[in-house]
Amino acid sequence: MVIFLTLVGSLNGYPQTENGTQYRVSLNFKSADFKKLIDAIQKQSPYHFIFSEKKIPLNKINIQVSNEEVSKVLDRVLAGSAYTYKLLPNHLIVIRAGNTELNTRMISGKVLNESGQPLPGSSIKVKGTDFSSTTDANGDFSIPVFPHTTIQASQIGYFKKELPVGALNHLQFNLIAKTTELDEVVVTALDIKKEERKIGYSISSISGPELSKARESNLIYALEGQVAGLNISGVYGGPSSSARILLRGAASMTAGSPLFVVNGVPIDNSQRGNVTEYGGADYGDGISNINPDDVETITVLKGSAASALYGARAANGVIIITIKKAAKNSGNIEYNTNLSFDSPYKNTDFQYVYGQGTQNKRPQNLSSAIASGSSSWGEKMDGAPTIQFDGKEYPYSAVKDNIKNFYRTAPAFTNTISLSGANEKSMFRLSAANLDYNSILKNGHLNRKTVNLFSSYELSKQLTVVFNGNYINENNKNRSYLSDGTLNPNYGIATLASSADQIALSPGFDPLTGREMRWNDDEYKTNPYFMLNKGKDLSKRNRFITSTSVKYKFTDWLYLQGRLGYDISHDQIISIIPTGASFSINGQGGLNAFQKIQTSELNSDFLLAANKNIMEDLNLDVSIGANYRNREGEFSDSKGNQFNTPYLYTPSNLVTRTDIYTLARLVTQSAYYTFDLNYKKFLHLSSTGRYDVYSTLPGNNRGLFVPGISGSFIFSDLLKTKYLNYGKFRASFAKTSGEPAQPYVTRTYYATESSVNGTPLGTYDRNLPNYNLKPFTLNEFETGINLRFFNNRLDLDLTWFHRTTHNEIVNAIQSITTGFSTAYVNLGKTRNTGTEITVQGIPISGENFKWKSGFNFSHIHNVLLSIDGSSQYSLTGTYRPLNANTAMVVGQPITQIMAYDYKRDGNGNVIIGSDGIPKRGDLKPMGSTLPKIYGGFSNSFFYKNFSLSFLVDFKFGNKILSATENYSYVSGLNKATLEGRETGVIATGVLEDGSINTINVPAYNYYPKLATNISALSVLNGSFIKFRQATLGYAIPTKWMRNTPFSSINLDLVGRNLFTILKYTKNIDPESEFSPKLNYAGIEGASLPSTRTFGINLNFKFK
Repeated sequence: MVIFLTLVGSLNGYPQTENGTQYRVSLNFKSADFKKLIDAIQKQSPYHFIFSEKKIPLNKINIQVSNEEVSKVLDRVLAGSAYTYKLLPNHLIVIRAGNTELNTRMISGKVLNESGQPLPGSSIKVKGTDFSSTTDANGDFSIPVFPHTTIQASQIGYFKKELPVGALNHLQFNLIAKTTELDEVVVTALDIKKEERKIGYSISSISGPELSKARESNLIYALEGQVAGLNISGVYGGPSSSARILLRGAASMTAGSPLFVVNGVPIDNSQRGNVTEYGGADYGDGISNINPDDVETITVLKGSAASALYGARAANGVIIITIKKAAKNSGNIEYNTNLSFDSPYKNTDFQYVYGQGTQNKRPQNLSSAIASGSSSWGEKMDGAPTIQFDGKEYPYSAVKDNIKNFYRTAPAFTNTISLSGANEKSMFRLSAANLDYNSILKNGHLNRKTVNLFSSYELSKQLTVVFNGNYINENNKNRSYLSDGTLNPNYGIATLASSADQIALSPGFDPLTGREMRWNDDEYKTNPYFMLNKGKDLSKRNRFITSTSVKYKFTDWLYLQGRLGYDISHDQIISIIPTGASFSINGQGGLNAFQKIQTSELNSDFLLAANKNIMEDLNLDVSIGANYRNREGEFSDSKGNQFNTPYLYTPSNLVTRTDIYTLARLVTQSAYYTFDLNYKKFLHLSSTGRYDVYSTLPGNNRGLFVPGISGSFIFSDLLKTKYLNYGKFRASFAKTSGEPAQPYVTRTYYATESSVNGTPLGTYDRNLPNYNLKPFTLNEFETGINLRFFNNRLDLDLTWFHRTTHNEIVNAIQSITTGFSTAYVNLGKTRNTGTEITVQGIPISGENFKWKSGFNFSHIHNVLLSIDGSSQYSLTGTYRPLNANTAMVVGQPITQIMAYDYKRDGNGNVIIGSDGIPKRGDLKPMGSTLPKIYGGFSNSFFYKNFSLSFLVDFKFGNKILSATENYSYVSGLNKATLEGRETGVIATGVLEDGSINTINVPAYNYYPKLATNISALSVLNGSFIKFRQATLGYAIPTKWMRNTPFSSINLDLVGRNLFTILKYTKNIDPESEFSPKLNYAGIEGASLPSTRTFGINLNFKFK
């Protein structure tokens, strides 16, 4: 019904006469002035009045008409006065003195940004008059002008520009973007719009079109390095992989993604799939489903004061996405096409002196070749023909291009078409997009189709209905397994011996039997080509995100809004162990997953808001509302071993099978308010409050009230200095709350598992229920200053924050004598402090050349103060070598790497064991996996119709736990293993009795045992500086398109992840990870290699 009304409304305007040229209004005024009368006419019709403040009737007007033509109303009102009117094109009516000649003419023009793209909705004004207009969806306008006048063009977020009319009939404005307009209206929590100067906390906004040129398959990656305080890390798992998104560091031990809100309604951002030290695949997260071409702006609410109105889900911050809509009185067709190519590149710097083999010998026969496929402990390479694991002979020479030859340069092709239209009462925008994204693995492919509809209809001057719907259909073929060697093609390529050519692995199976072709001494290290040719991994998603709002305006200062949002997704994941896999029972394969998942989230809310001047210099802006959230999940899975019939991959074909079915539901009921006072537009005070009731907590502890307060002081309004255009001091304090990550932790629930002689066996959860569990809280204080100098060409934003959690909900270990293994308790505590700096400026701004520059910097100091009241550390994740962990460590930043260092005596000497290998010391913290410092540096240059921009980003102060580094020592690929190849290794150190070590150990024994004992060798410095992005654009001049169907054409050549300027890791990309979860942050191993992306983006807008 809502869709029908809004679409019908898009085709209907105001009441007209039969010939379609007149509009009717209803008026009832007594003793009203002329301006009040024409304001009423403008609200009921598409007419806009042009007049001089000093040249309008001054007499009071009495009139009562119903459904009367506007022309007859004006004839009646102006009768007997000294004034008359004239109707001009575009529904303009000029009021003038009757004895003056209307010496005006119409002039047309176009408003563009620096890149030559149209700016719809720009304000056009004739300087010194009340003549005004706005640009349509193509950036075009027309307006009446007098001789010798000047036209002003302005747009929120851009510098105002003036051009003299002279004898011209057409004007073109190229506006320069600025950081933030002084009176800019920004979107805040609950989709409430506020002037930037009133906000007492940090907020950042990014324009959507800037994210769609050098695009990523997951929208959120495009924000990397662009927002102070925002840290984004990705999974190297193929197209549309999940992202770990942290705002202001890890706010707690369970810190996760910020809450994502689309057009005012929260959406689900759950990650699909799970990768651990034992492997698995990542199937993407919720935000990756959003089409970048549909995004108007992205607003980041960083602190608690900004996000407190969203409750527990916003404890990690909020990212608000505003979907594109149509400009008023316009119609537009837009087509955007993007073609890019992902090219894999090698990050390793291995040794290529010694080749494949064991114990300093090259393979002599087929069995020794198979046994040494991932071992580079052979002889010096000499090029002589040597048998390989496929039975053929190859030169015993260095092979350095296995990554290039095994993977492919993968194309990605995106097409989006949109249709939009609007009149004075309604608007709509409909878009459809198709993404075809190939993985660099030759059998992997992602297809995603999205359809988005935004529509609104003004049923009356008081009542407006808005609908937004987004449908996503996604099919993903053969997602790569990560981390472990099983079913993971990347593992074999990464550890392949230095003289082995990847082509010898092909085809990966015996053509007669279908059995996997072995290439090493471990059957759990799957042949990469076996997975390319036999692997079956499919994931599908159907998702519908919808929101509907109804807004009723009682008066100009009071309205009531109701809103309903629903996000539902149906997922299917099928992961097969192919028939013939060596590690499977009798080579019969198996079923890793046959999952069906349904996740839904319903959000309904209402908001009563008032904004009114209660005194001449005092404004009151107050809102009260309530929210109901209902989240439900349904999960079923079948898994098992041994397919009876080969290659028939169905659950019913399994010899052994296990079925799982679970349901989960949680409900949150909330009430909230926001209260703002504004004195003379330079002093602002705001208060917020929210009360939540959580279904996941015990009945006696379910509710919690969280307050917030913020203020801003525009001191530049008082100073009136020449160079300082804007100065704002702001401060805020707020509290947010949180609930358990999973429902059903406050009661003991029983279940049945297997049966004995037909009698089912009962079981129960080993988590001890806590009937006194309560919400955890996060308190945050934030202060900052905003400064703008030199006619707003230099912008400085400085923020400092301090946040502390209390009563974090942790799963503490219990004594087994209790009958339980763990219990959820309120004992965790974390402290975060930090500084955020953003500097943006326009060093050069000429008529033909402009230069914009920006820099953002974040410093985070994080400390874990308590885990469960007694434990000093808690292990969280690990990598496949299993000799080091990530952990939560009291007194240290989240998350720490815990590894074994060298054992030393009192003098600091390394203690050597009786086998000649350094002995293992204590397991101790080695550093945090999260960066202490991060940021980005961007520059954009504009010359006439050309544009060039680039982005450099950086991270410092984080550590990596690298499985690749461990494997390179064990397999003999690391350059450090060259020492002692011919002579053996005598480790520097002392024996247990204090004597100098003289034990000589063969290198092929020494280094693998060293890496196993001393896992600190696998802890690397993860700091880096990267040249992240570059874009070269050209806008076709508008004069070339006058006789074409296009209003604008823009061409952009783009590049992403182009090269690394600085890194400290020799054999890996410092950003490579296999899981987005905080527990596994900083852990690397056997993921897809890094890629460089090159592409072209074309945007067409039709007249």
